[in-house]
Amino acid sequence: MLKVGIVGSGLMGKTHAAAWAHTSATLAGVYSVDGERAATLASEYQTQSFSDLDALLKQVDVVDICTPTHAHHSVAIRAAEAGKHVVCEKPLARTHQQGREMIAACEKAGVQLLVAHVVRFFPEYARTKAVVERGDIGRVAVVRLTRCSALPVWATDNWLMDSEKSGGMMLDLMVHDFDYARWVAGDVESVYARSVRGQNPGAREDYGLVILQHRNGTISNVEGGWAYPQGMFRTALEVAGDVGLIEHPAGSSAPLGIHLKEQAGSANVVVPRSPLIEDPYTTEIKHFYDVLVHGVEPRVTAADGLAALEIGLAAIESARSGRRVRIEEVQ
Repeated sequence: MLKVGIVGSGLMGKTHAAAWAHTSATLAGVYSVDGERAATLASEYQTQSFSDLDALLKQVDVVDICTPTHAHHSVAIRAAEAGKHVVCEKPLARTHQQGREMIAACEKAGVQLLVAHVVRFFPEYARTKAVVERGDIGRVAVVRLTRCSALPVWATDNWLMDSEKSGGMMLDLMVHDFDYARWVAGDVESVYARSVRGQNPGAREDYGLVILQHRNGTISNVEGGWAYPQGMFRTALEVAGDVGLIEHPAGSSAPLGIHLKEQAGSANVVVPRSPLIEDPYTTEIKHFYDVLVHGVEPRVTAADGLAALEIGLAAIESARSGRRVRIEEVQ
């Protein structure tokens, strides 16, 4: 039976623990620098908490990294050296070099590195990908994505607001849509961005607009922000092809709409929204379980995680410098 150890006891540690409970894996333990919270989380799932990472590594087959972003690298390297598979929350790492080192360490050890880009598992986003692949809307020309929320003030020590630790809004929040745009429209060639913090690094809130130029000519327009009132979170999805449009408007609880040119005025409902739909984090972890146990092809690879990181870093640099940044420039 697959034995999983959670590293990190914050929001994502709790979320992943709940998701693993829906698989046949055993949650073998929790490690966190916050021993009290680790013990609380471990108690909830009737497992043990560890005060030492190496002790946890000896007891598990998989290390699920739910720490702040800047700690992903060190935990992943130690897990790989111990011969353990790695599940890692997005973004893969804080820097490009860290991401490359994580991938190299896991490849050397012969273990999986699975990056938790959960948006690929949200039903409306996954269905859009399937519709695009089926060719229903023709060649994709423009992708428009929105992800805006309140300031994430809930994190321990407020680490998300420290750009050196989190990478800021573009790397922590917009990376979801950078990954998704690439999944739907292909590899990205260059990035042009503008953001509040790019021009004013001391600003408390942030809002950004990013244009991705894909290698195949597709353009993605990505909007992100940490500027809404507390409690608000809005996402939106639109993919335009030469024969149709897929949309899921911001704040909508309506099903995904597909509008084809030859069916003007009609909408094909393909994704019903329901409280009975499985939580996407559970869907994601179930998929990772199948990858590790049954050899299923991963929906998100380590290379995908690195590519999303590269786009995020390019966006940060573009917003800072005011120029278009090619992906190949990211170091």
